[in-house]
Amino acid sequence: MTSVERPVLPERTAAARLIVVIRGERADQYAPVLETLTAAGIRSVELTLSTPGTLEELPDLLERFGDQLDIGIGTVTDPEDLRTAVTRGAHYIVTPITRADLLEAAAEAGVAIVPGGLTPSELHAGWAAGAAAVKVFPASVVGPGYVKDLRGPFPGIRVIPSGGVDLQAAAAWLQAGADAVSVGGPLLGDALRGGDLEALADRAAQFVGVTTREAGA
Repeated sequence: MTSVERPVLPERTAAARLIVVIRGERADQYAPVLETLTAAGIRSVELTLSTPGTLEELPDLLERFGDQLDIGIGTVTDPEDLRTAVTRGAHYIVTPITRADLLEAAAEAGVAIVPGGLTPSELHAGWAAGAAAVKVFPASVVGPGYVKDLRGPFPGIRVIPSGGVDLQAAAAWLQAGADAVSVGGPLLGDALRGGDLEALADRAAQFVGVTTREAGA
């Protein structure tokens, strides 16, 4: 059996072990939130295609923040959207599903992809097809012990939980061996609806404190 070519997650994302998922009503809401997150130490965000205008805003956001921040594109369910995202500079791709055509498109583009699934069959299918990691979604259904369960039959699998991951759960998943955590509402709060950006910075700093790997660890 030949080994699968496996693009890895960008270096900043892998080191941070934290992906902040940003889902809003409009893509023009991204910039002030990204500015606050970057200043608070966040190094990787997933901008979702369920937010209208995301692909159109991506080049400008990369120009402004790309030297400090990995910007991935998430909620990708169509290969053409994946190719557009890569063409416009996305650092990685996240999808809530495990589908062969998306994995094939990512492999052709040479971009790291994190497909979502919940069952062992779904997660192994994504991993076997060359995913950089697999997204356990919704993570709250299974809990951190699922990492050990998966690594019994699939020793090398890289796991990123998503869905219902708050500060306490983030620490527990990483302690259990997850490669990173994917966090949305518990970190963002009401920031995309005009909420206090100083409070957002405080929450972001708390997550950074929990997820950043200590030197030599």
